[in-house]
Amino acid sequence: MAEEEPKKVETETPCEPPPPAPEPVEAAKDVAEEKAVIPPPPPAEEKPVEEEKPAPECKEELAIAVVEKAAEPAEEKSTEGSVNRDAVLARVETEKRISLIKAWEESEKSKAENKAHKKLSSILAWENSKKAALEAELKKIEEKLEKKKAEYVEQMKNKVALIHKEAEEKKAIVEAKRGEDLLKAEESAAKYRATGTTPKKLLGCF
Repeated sequence: MAEEEPKKVETETPCEPPPPAPEPVEAAKDVAEEKAVIPPPPPAEEKPVEEEKPAPECKEELAIAVVEKAAEPAEEKSTEGSVNRDAVLARVETEKRISLIKAWEESEKSKAENKAHKKLSSILAWENSKKAALEAELKKIEEKLEKKKAEYVEQMKNKVALIHKEAEEKKAIVEAKRGEDLLKAEESAAKYRATGTTPKKLLGCF
């Protein structure tokens, strides 16, 4: 497209030279009149070729065409520059968005880690407190059991002492009864010896 437009401009810009004006006739008359008074200027200074040059309008059109041709690459360069700038801005915006997302992700992960750490710490503290409470209760129970055990042991010892005391008393009664029976038997035997009689209950013993 950029190559076709200059061709169109070049085809439209060429202009035909203006029609010859009647000025040369009048100039010839003036020259004829002036020859009598003033000598003609040297032929080297005459410039008839300048009359055949294109009109100023054609020059302006050619200049516009050249400027348009020169402006097209500038427009293409400016378009490429704007595209590159948009691409750079888009890339910068994308990198900025990615960095913000990454920072947000790290912040959220840090929050989650701190939250979980606090919960785990609270759970551990709760566990330790419950264990300590149970251990204290168990120690109290053991102390109570030890105290009750000591009381039971003391009670058993007291009961054993009482039983032993009762047994000793019973033994003493038996021993006393035996002594009395022996003394009574000796007295009866002495009586029977003195009287010469025989105890009636002798046969009953056999």
